[in-house]
Amino acid sequence: MSANHPAFNLIFRFVENYVSPVAGRISSQRHVMAIRDGFISAMPFMIVGSFLLVFAYPPFSPTTTWGFARAWLDLAKQFEGQILTPFDMTMGIMSIYICAAIAYNLGKHYVKSHGLDPFMCAMLSLMAFLVVAAPKTKGTLPVDSLGGTGIFTAIMVAIYCVEMMRFLKAHNIGIKLPDQVPPMIKNSFDLLIPVLVVVLTLYPLSLFIQSQFDMLIPQAIMALFKPLVSAADSLPAILLAVLIAHLLWFAGIHGAAIVSGMLQMFWLTNLGLNQGALAAGAPLPHIFMEAFWTFFIVVGGSGATMGLVICYLRSKSAHLRSIGRLSIVPTCFNINEPVIFGTPIVMNPVFFIPFLLAPMVNAVLAWGAMKLDLIGRVISVVPWTAPAPIGAAWALGWDFRAAILVILLACISSIIYFPFFKVYEKQLLEQEKEEAQRASEEGNQQLA
Repeated sequence: MSANHPAFNLIFRFVENYVSPVAGRISSQRHVMAIRDGFISAMPFMIVGSFLLVFAYPPFSPTTTWGFARAWLDLAKQFEGQILTPFDMTMGIMSIYICAAIAYNLGKHYVKSHGLDPFMCAMLSLMAFLVVAAPKTKGTLPVDSLGGTGIFTAIMVAIYCVEMMRFLKAHNIGIKLPDQVPPMIKNSFDLLIPVLVVVLTLYPLSLFIQSQFDMLIPQAIMALFKPLVSAADSLPAILLAVLIAHLLWFAGIHGAAIVSGMLQMFWLTNLGLNQGALAAGAPLPHIFMEAFWTFFIVVGGSGATMGLVICYLRSKSAHLRSIGRLSIVPTCFNINEPVIFGTPIVMNPVFFIPFLLAPMVNAVLAWGAMKLDLIGRVISVVPWTAPAPIGAAWALGWDFRAAILVILLACISSIIYFPFFKVYEKQLLEQEKEEAQRASEEGNQQLA
């Protein structure tokens, strides 16, 4: 299919005129950026917490007689409380970190225009979130709503608090102090009115929901969002997300960053529910999480290009062979910019179909394998740069069947890419042959 093919032109015009502008506006919208950056800021806590969860619940049968496995199981059972304490203080209360991080990043957007202090924004949002999500009960703070259950509430509270502070600043509502007062004291007094507004608005609402529905606000919001969370975990929703991300990538926009930023709230909610089910000894309910995207759908990077790099390694084209050798190590760590831009794949009509098809086929196969319980499901946050087979096994609690599936998916991606790779290779071989003949003719002319 050439670049002037009518079908390609139609698809490209649609992406360029309708999809790209909308995606560009969404990705640059300040609230979306704050949410995305907030999740990224909280990621180190979640990675460490998830790593320790695997130690508390070893991937072995309770009836195993293997010495190493038996020793690990006995050790984990004996010291379960101590092992899980760091998990409880990271993943177990991840909504606290997310709320403060989103408020801080949103506050940075209003520093110049409204003079907001991002740190004070984070402090106010943290207080507001604790008021509605963890009211003191019998002398203790309940933590049930501070994990995955509280993510949607954390987002809403962070945005509400910062926008309320911006509104008060814009209308000069606050306590005025002389310029001689030190900045830190002024910032503290600037927060008095926002704190009062938060207490007078969110706390009565929390009391009303508790009295009428016997639920905290996070539990009520999760009940409202439950159909949406379930729909986001379905195969059609996964395929739609993959399609949009790769259409944007093909048009030169980092589609994975846009789509993953919008899906993080669903991914982390699903992860929290899976981890809660694991701790309770119940079946894991959800499939679609960041590790599922990173290690099963886009093996080697967006477009599942590990399969293409494998094809390049034995290419007859010097250009593609060099790209393959240059890309093989980065693609093992899910970094595929060398092959994306070195080929190039962006705006290359030859690779349009496999670039979309390979990750969608991977999604169907991996989703089916988890749905049929052929492999486990995600219970951990794993750094996206972990080698795909290792990262997949790690994310599933060291289920090495996942590593085998990832290798199989990379091979299937290679088969999908192969006919299109041969077409492109043929084009490059003809170009390289013409360039070699031209160089030879120029050399003969110089000798003459």
